[in-house]
Amino acid sequence: MGRSRYLHAVHPGPVGGLDPEAPEALLECLTGVSELIGRPAVLIAMDDLSAIAVSRVAPMLTDRFRIPHQPDDLPARVADKAELSRLCARWDVPHPETVIPASGAEAAEAAWRLGLPVIAKWSRPWLLPPGAGLRSTTLLQSAAEARRLYERSAEAGSRLLLQRYLPAGPDTDWFFHGAFARGGRPLITGSGRKELSWPVRTGLTAVGRWLPDPAVEEAGLRLAERLGYQGILDLDFRRDEEGVFRLVDFNPRPGAQFRLFTDAGGLDVIQAMYLDLTGQRVPEPSGGPGRVFVAENYALLAAVRGRSLPRRPPAPPAATAPARRGRERGQVEAAWFAADDPMPFLGMLAAFLGRGAFKGLRVLRGVPEQGRRTARAVVRAPRQRGRELPPAAAGSGPRSAPPEAPAEPDELVTR
Repeated sequence: MGRSRYLHAVHPGPVGGLDPEAPEALLECLTGVSELIGRPAVLIAMDDLSAIAVSRVAPMLTDRFRIPHQPDDLPARVADKAELSRLCARWDVPHPETVIPASGAEAAEAAWRLGLPVIAKWSRPWLLPPGAGLRSTTLLQSAAEARRLYERSAEAGSRLLLQRYLPAGPDTDWFFHGAFARGGRPLITGSGRKELSWPVRTGLTAVGRWLPDPAVEEAGLRLAERLGYQGILDLDFRRDEEGVFRLVDFNPRPGAQFRLFTDAGGLDVIQAMYLDLTGQRVPEPSGGPGRVFVAENYALLAAVRGRSLPRRPPAPPAATAPARRGRERGQVEAAWFAADDPMPFLGMLAAFLGRGAFKGLRVLRGVPEQGRRTARAVVRAPRQRGRELPPAAAGSGPRSAPPEAPAEPDELVTR
């Protein structure tokens, strides 16, 4: 952010940090920022904590900032895992089976009933004290773990939820992003599939693809309309064993991969929200599905640790040839997060060195020069997948291996 050519100025946040339960410091800070700017500015929260705090001071800032209207402490309600479970039940939005235990014994019994392993979540993760070793989401392997975790409820500051575990797979994690005007009217929306994540199968999107899915989109639009949601949201879904998309998380702010949903004219959820809040016309979105988002350092690490790369989904039989070509040429939106979080980058280097470089050096020490040239030719071979070389070409050309070259080094290097 600090190196962006679009950045004009940076204003420090509240002294002592952001506390949504005591937002007076944020109100004072934003009032000072408004005085420095000198005119009303658009204010968009970029994380859950900020969204909750800003919504609580927004009524006092209407003359100073243009802020999406979120009544009745709405960001805190949808970010609260217990409240989200109730909303899903009320509006018939599929959600993992959830239990809110009232004692340690109930937590242990619920873990058994839901089936181990079981997912444990704190209903208001923004209240977790730093350094306490408590995580917002934990995979529990036993009923005893559920009992012990419940006993830390007072320390966590919110209630414990237990949810049925939905196994992860190559086509199970989906998301929905949208920007909405007053009354839940959509400005730009999109659904996508998480193809790689870090940590593997459980974490943030390392590689994502914009793929329209009617069930995901209908659920997202229904929630926004019934909540009267104004602003930007990011919903996470997991498909269960029966193919049902179940909402597992509601983030009342832009998702980390929001640039995936950028149409052919460059419109994304942030720009759409800015235009709407400043009274300008938001153009009708055009094009976009097929785009790919890559968080480069996370993607490389997820590919190495997961030992698999996402495959391009086949085009539906009914798709026309131009549509298929457009999907195949989907643009890639790359992002690099090493400056914000260097650990994945260091882990990626360690994984490459541990599994790739050291192994390659050990192998090549005992390979004759002729074998090394052969190995380099074999490394290029994956580019020829799907094409059959004529028999005459297999042994011709300056890059082919000499007949006397041993086969063993090739197998070792490409293993």
